[in-house]
Amino acid sequence: MTRTFDPADAQLQTQTLLEKIQSYTGPPISVMEVCGTHTVAVARMGLRPLLPQGVKLISGPGCPVCVTPVETFDKAIYLVEKGVILATYGDAMRVPGTRTTLADARANGGRVEPVYSALDAVKLAKANPDDQVVFLGLGFETTSPTAAHAIMVAGRENLENFSVLCAHKALLPAMEALVADPQMEIGAFLCPGHATMVIGSDVYKPFCEAHRLPCVVTGFEAQDVLLGLLWILRQAKEGRAEVENAYPRAVDAQGNVGAMKMLATVFRPADARFRGIGVLPGGGYELKEEFAHFDAETRFLAGVEVESREPAGCMCAEVLRGRIEPSQCPLFAKTCTAENPVGACMVSSEGACGAHYRYRGV
Repeated sequence: MTRTFDPADAQLQTQTLLEKIQSYTGPPISVMEVCGTHTVAVARMGLRPLLPQGVKLISGPGCPVCVTPVETFDKAIYLVEKGVILATYGDAMRVPGTRTTLADARANGGRVEPVYSALDAVKLAKANPDDQVVFLGLGFETTSPTAAHAIMVAGRENLENFSVLCAHKALLPAMEALVADPQMEIGAFLCPGHATMVIGSDVYKPFCEAHRLPCVVTGFEAQDVLLGLLWILRQAKEGRAEVENAYPRAVDAQGNVGAMKMLATVFRPADARFRGIGVLPGGGYELKEEFAHFDAETRFLAGVEVESREPAGCMCAEVLRGRIEPSQCPLFAKTCTAENPVGACMVSSEGACGAHYRYRGV
């Protein structure tokens, strides 16, 4: 059974939803908000201290920049130093690699261009026909179809100077890895509205049934987050474990069929490394053979050894697995700040450390 929406709940105001949550008398439960945008919303609301005893929110690995391993940024910096034009999202610019950041590489004369979409990188390649343009593709299924579309456009236009350094990730394998972690006791998942718009709420059904864990999809406004959490607590109290969609204005059961078809046309599932989690089978995407000529790894990085290591003392790995709160990292708000970030979780606008730092005391 997949519940889609309760019209009566839709009429409840934020204060009423919070009061219903605070009156919860069911079993203790730890709820992981997978999505970085949910983590930011929860921090901005100051929700955690308002929860009833026994109810805990855990931040998960849903920040795309945060889960991208340091060696990916080292490879991107290597390409910049070799003279390519590197295009990527703004959040990736300040993530520390082993030696430096893309922002610093740009300040030192490297050609690094922040873009809003993969198609912007295609336009960049068309505008610079004598230069190689590499798009650093990051993110879960929210953004991977846009990279697929960009590659298809580049193919139609015979752009030989465009390629993708693919670091796209798959959501479900990450959730499976978290449930399998013996150090974690996750009782339910607040599932991301953005990615689920693409993959559809039905994809959680096998996961939900296999692990007997409630999965509720919701949006990012205060009312959305509270409604999703309320539905999880209802399931916990009633002993249910179902997929429920509390975000029907944006999400349906099937998702964006066209986007998923585009993704499947260009990419295939592949093992992928997550920062803090390790290599997950089927955890990412790689280009199919017919699109392999757009693969920056094959073009520019075959046989190249890039030395990579995590920043000393950084506990992003533990934060991303939900094992610790950001404030439990000894660097948090001391050596590592939003102004001078040590780890990726402090850099990104969706990072757990950045959210906790920004909204301390809220």
